[in-house]
Amino acid sequence: MHVFDDVPILNKSALFELLSQRLDNQEKTLSQIPNPSLLHDAPRAAKKIADAIINKRKITVVGDYDVDGISSTAIMVDFFKQIPYPLQTIIPNRFNDGYGVSPGVLNRVDADIVITVDNGITAIEAAKLCMDRGIDLIITDHHTPLETLPEAYAIVNPKLSKCDYPFKDICGAQVAWLLLGLVKKELSLAIDMKSFLDILCIAVIADIMPLKNINRALVKEGLSVLMRSQRPSSVIIRDFLNKSSITSEDIAFQIAPRINSAGRLEDASIALEFLTATTTNKAYTQFEKLNSLNEQRRETETQTANEALELAQEEGNVIVVAKEGWHEGVIGIVASRLVEHFQKPAIVLSINNGVAKGSARSIGNIDIYELIKQNSVFLNNFGGHKMAAGLGLEEENIDSFKNAINKSASKLDSSDFLPLDSIMGVLPSQEIDFELLELLGNFEPYGEANSRPLFLIRDAQIVEIKYFGKDKSHTKIIIRQFVHDRKSIELILFKRAIKMPNEKKLTCSYRVMKNEFNSAVSTQLIINKIYNY
Repeated sequence: MHVFDDVPILNKSALFELLSQRLDNQEKTLSQIPNPSLLHDAPRAAKKIADAIINKRKITVVGDYDVDGISSTAIMVDFFKQIPYPLQTIIPNRFNDGYGVSPGVLNRVDADIVITVDNGITAIEAAKLCMDRGIDLIITDHHTPLETLPEAYAIVNPKLSKCDYPFKDICGAQVAWLLLGLVKKELSLAIDMKSFLDILCIAVIADIMPLKNINRALVKEGLSVLMRSQRPSSVIIRDFLNKSSITSEDIAFQIAPRINSAGRLEDASIALEFLTATTTNKAYTQFEKLNSLNEQRRETETQTANEALELAQEEGNVIVVAKEGWHEGVIGIVASRLVEHFQKPAIVLSINNGVAKGSARSIGNIDIYELIKQNSVFLNNFGGHKMAAGLGLEEENIDSFKNAINKSASKLDSSDFLPLDSIMGVLPSQEIDFELLELLGNFEPYGEANSRPLFLIRDAQIVEIKYFGKDKSHTKIIIRQFVHDRKSIELILFKRAIKMPNEKKLTCSYRVMKNEFNSAVSTQLIINKIYNY
């Protein structure tokens, strides 16, 4: 049983104060987005792209198969369509091509200029090939650079040590969008850069960028563009979610997994065709494909997660599990599941013909990229950032790598392992009303670095437990929070059916959500974690 002695009892004004402090008065507006020309090499890259357009040279964009990479590519496609100018796009296939602008992908390219989006910072071999073939390579990326950089015409990445862009935590789609803003200026085009924000905000949310500073402004504005945009994919997203306003959580839990499922299971071009569809009919057809791939992804993921949980040993500070034949497309999500379960960073490896490919996910303040880098002597390749990374190694090196990374992690402070979504306080039942929903709405968008507040219920009396859903796999728990409460409140626990505990008491953390059903709005309390069960 956890002790929550220092958790304060809150009213609405105390909660307002706490949430305001979180944002440090650093609310930015779109007009405060730093000038894209501060990005190292961006003016040089923009000039090169503009010249290529004027001189009718061939341009190819190479993207990536996750939401950020697909969104970056979609923004590029839309921008060039509005000029209009022909553009070849390639999104590598996870299974046949591997990650990024590889030599294999370059074999399919017939271009004078190659622009990478959301990849390329480690593409040393590909850069050499471009040079040999007389192709100008422009790399736009946001992943952490290695000591040696590719020899490219231009590298636009806020994480370069020589880059003066004041806000580093931006995703690949933001880098591409900022660069296109400079191309627009070079060519004096009448393109509205705000028209891309519906796609851009999906990338920022899905790539788990901290929702503060300019990211906050972009996501806020992007969600409102999404609500009114006539882009066919945005129309379909609105129809699918069927809500009066769309939140960042709707994107994170409903839309991003569907866009991601294409690259995870089949080919990311399905998702790219959804985002760039020119008719709602086409967008609908692609979205249906994404829906069924997402169902498949769920099934594969559940099976893999169950096997991974069986293999995982609690000892050690970093969970490392590996198995032959696990589906490469779901190992990242499975790593996230293990992190949730063990409250430790996790690395999940899929072995194929003696070679292991892996995905790593982190927790709290642990920089998983740094830990992997310290032990890269055992690896063939790796890349990523603080919270998520990818890696490849020979099967025979797995045990040595596992021991080494655990040794490195043992030197870290135990407080770094604590999840950052700490509980804000206890809310008396009478404070849970529509006014509270409105107050919480003022601090959206919620996400990384501004998580939706968690509240505590401690030793509450359980009045009744009910089950619902197709296979009765969700639980509704009716409780009285304090002995003297007249009002009972209802909590929802998704994907788990729990039985009445002997002492009929409940201690849990929960989030307050707005529930819209048949145009009726209600407050919904969703359990995050049960502590005494």
